[in-house]
Amino acid sequence: MLAEQVDGVIGVDTHRDTLAAAAVSPIGAVVSSTDAPANARGYRRLLDFARQHVPGRRCWALEGIGSYGAGLAAFLNQAGERVVEVCRPKRPAVRGGRKTDMIDAIRAAKEALVSEHLIQPRLRGEREALRVLLATRHGAVLASTAAINQLKSLIVSAPDDLRVELRKLKRPVLIARCAQLRDRPA
Repeated sequence: MLAEQVDGVIGVDTHRDTLAAAAVSPIGAVVSSTDAPANARGYRRLLDFARQHVPGRRCWALEGIGSYGAGLAAFLNQAGERVVEVCRPKRPAVRGGRKTDMIDAIRAAKEALVSEHLIQPRLRGEREALRVLLATRHGAVLASTAAINQLKSLIVSAPDDLRVELRKLKRPVLIARCAQLRDRPA
């Protein structure tokens, strides 16, 4: 158990622009909490916060390491800090507007303390580059398909002489021919 290996856990609830952090003792008591912007200055501020409130052996429990927490995770990894990933809750812990980012940060730290199997974050690198490449390709294929479908729909309602000419063309030639079309006075 993590609680036996550390002097405290820093739980972090990550968002696009802000990070909420809470220092929690090995028995689950909240020592302190803070927030910071999600940028290099904020990362440094959180590291200073952790060093002040958990000066010994510590672990960071981050939500969203693959998205909003990626920058903080990389920063902490470079600083030699131990980082684990915790899953975001499927539903807010408290309903009715009483849930806060700080509550989520505390929950992240406590979840790491009691978890039997800690999730080690994936590091950026070739895997991340491949994911970006595949996601970009997928988006390009969808956009291309949508454009071709729209072009074919327009051909259906084109004037007869143009429609007859365009219908018999294969896709690459069709695209090239349509790119050459200009407005006609009629």
